[in-house]
Amino acid sequence: MPWRRRPFRDKSLSRALNIGHLRDIASRSVPHFVFEYVEGGSEDETSLRCNRSAFESYRFVPHTLVDTTARHHRTQLFGSEIKAPLIIAPTGMNGILRKDGDLHLARAAAAAGIPFCLSTVSTVKLERIASEAGGRLWMQLYVMKNRKVAENIVTRAHAAGFEALVFTTDANVFGHREWDRRNYLRPGRPTFRNALDMLRHPRWLNDVMISSGVPQFVNFAEFLPPGGASAIGGSTIIPTLFSPNITWDDIAWLRGMWDRKLLIKGVLSVADAERAASLGCDGIILTNHGGRQLDSCVAPFEMLPEIVAAVGDRMTIIADSGFRRGSDVVKAVALGADAVMIGRATLYGLAAGGEPGVRRALEILIGEIDRVLGQLGIRSLDELGPHLLRKG
Repeated sequence: MPWRRRPFRDKSLSRALNIGHLRDIASRSVPHFVFEYVEGGSEDETSLRCNRSAFESYRFVPHTLVDTTARHHRTQLFGSEIKAPLIIAPTGMNGILRKDGDLHLARAAAAAGIPFCLSTVSTVKLERIASEAGGRLWMQLYVMKNRKVAENIVTRAHAAGFEALVFTTDANVFGHREWDRRNYLRPGRPTFRNALDMLRHPRWLNDVMISSGVPQFVNFAEFLPPGGASAIGGSTIIPTLFSPNITWDDIAWLRGMWDRKLLIKGVLSVADAERAASLGCDGIILTNHGGRQLDSCVAPFEMLPEIVAAVGDRMTIIADSGFRRGSDVVKAVALGADAVMIGRATLYGLAAGGEPGVRRALEILIGEIDRVLGQLGIRSLDELGPHLLRKG
């Protein structure tokens, strides 16, 4: 009888040896509909699966008899050093996982010496992140029907000292996340079954729903109708706020408000990468929104070599979607990425144990990066390159 791996049952963060272990703890720590929000993709979830399988198509070609005792994984990003080629990605509604979830993520990023990117649809005010978290902070921006929301957030992020603005361009026609739709009777109203499941998680219920009230979209609550700021069921509210009228012309509009680093998040074609470079963008983020938007979409990792060849000498290139292992990160850097954004991996840590859980997720990933570098015979990220990979 073949041996089968069992789910990780220990609740101790210190005994979690990989991101999958943290995922198992997270799945038991929050109600099912909350975990589905983190876990799921759009429609048939083909993009979600392809994001992972794309990494398997590349295998390492290690070099041996190299002294890697002094190896390190530091790198430069926009002229300043980060301790690992990682950025915590912008993810919305984190307050439904843990109270002040965005703050836990930002503090863990600062402690690890990497940037944190705050989402427009966060549940902690951007000013509070700036004053209480420290570290290198980026602000993600959704441009909605009411453009005063964007103008308000950009102005406030600039005043609060955020280093970079990340303009998300791939979500204004919102993905159909069927798993999320079925969990709610209407916006903010979970099904009866999900309401019962909340009662089965008293620690979560007290932390998220009772201690400070239902988490809210605090960064633009003033622009929402009464009762429309609740993050519970927020994925059924947010799509109604967006309009598919953003264009490349909006880069100039944003530049008129923002004189710091500007990145475009949502690039997946060489043509778009070249256009972003020609318009003076400082960087691009290759993403399919973690498989939550267009289904049957190419994986960002698949497109990385072509885009690096086209614009890698002109702008910073960051990849996200599907990264779960340090080996995934090393492969991306070897193909030319300057850094990688991590989303679900750190959210599993957040759901599993708050800030200590996020720190554990980053500790696992950075430890894996270090180990892979040593096994490849590599002493720094500068030595990585396509010669260390074979496709097929």
